[in-house]
Amino acid sequence: IPVLEIEAYQQNDQLVLLFADNGIGIDLERNRDKLFGMYKTFSNNPDARGIGLFITKNQIDAMGGKVEVESELGKGTRFIIYFNNPILTNQT
Repeated sequence: IPVLEIEAYQQNDQLVLLFADNGIGIDLERNRDKLFGMYKTFSNNPDARGIGLFITKNQIDAMGGKVEVESELGKGTRFIIYFNNPILTNQT
């Protein structure tokens, strides 16, 4: 059964979003450098266009955030997104 886990929490002065699945995983040793590239796909899905991660990463970068990826073949993938929380960082 496919499972998607979504979490949101505060870590120090950052907001963190976590997306994890139990899918096929991504071979990060082979694909880490290409993962967020335009038109890069890592599945055999004929409908895949390879722009989703590219756009997502660019938007997160534009907002001053960062993305981390953890993946294990046959077990799934985790995307961890960090945003600076202006409410927390502007407090004195």
